[in-house]
Amino acid sequence: MGANKSEVSLIRYDIPTRDGVCPAYAFHPESAAPSPGVLMFMDGQGIRPAMLEVAERLSRSGYFVVLPDLFYRSGPYAPIDPRHLHANPELRAAHREKFMAPTTPERVMSDTGSILEFMATHPDKAPGQVGVVGYCMGGRFAMMAAGTFGDAIGAAASYHGGGLATDAASSPHLLAPDIKARVYVAGAVEDANFTDEVKARLESALQAGGVAHKVETYPARHGWVLRDTAAYDEAECAHHWDTLLELFGEALKRPESPSLVGAYKI
Repeated sequence: MGANKSEVSLIRYDIPTRDGVCPAYAFHPESAAPSPGVLMFMDGQGIRPAMLEVAERLSRSGYFVVLPDLFYRSGPYAPIDPRHLHANPELRAAHREKFMAPTTPERVMSDTGSILEFMATHPDKAPGQVGVVGYCMGGRFAMMAAGTFGDAIGAAASYHGGGLATDAASSPHLLAPDIKARVYVAGAVEDANFTDEVKARLESALQAGGVAHKVETYPARHGWVLRDTAAYDEAECAHHWDTLLELFGEALKRPESPSLVGAYKI
């Protein structure tokens, strides 16, 4: 997934939460001093090599990245193959019942509070705000975290996120007035979760909330970032890396950079 910039270390932690113990994978550049922190929210296929690779690559660019396993309430599981999962309706239904249903927004935001507390005192994390990024269901959680934890979050990115602007009481767009972070949202042209109506509704909410933001539609299919999905798109995955590293590089490493301020609408 691209050239390495530095070697990174990986440590697995067990983070206490209100509901139990959440396993989390923390990556940190080995040769670096404490680095800006990033909380990464996984997609709906869970922790597996392709998801870990994304966290590792981000860490190589100079970040202390924490990737929690949000499915911990369902017990241990073997790595899930997204292609096999989505090709089998019965298996997909069982997956939703066992893993997705217990992973509610309310529970994940409770977990997020515990993980942010863990990150705040970790010696590998530099002082300052945290960035959040998520994929698919994680994109929704990243947006919710930005609205739930306010000043703690300096930048938030959502890639092929679902449920960003719906009629549900837990829809992330309703939290826009509480978002202090700079926000980047990327959806796909082939995505029932990111219609023109959803995009416009999200844009309107972010604008009304005074959020510095950019919302884009990629010429791709839902799920284009992770290499093990049928929707993986090499060119648009690279586009994702360009936008993510720009956002975090400016918002977390150089907070007053005029280049990013000018690029994001308020």
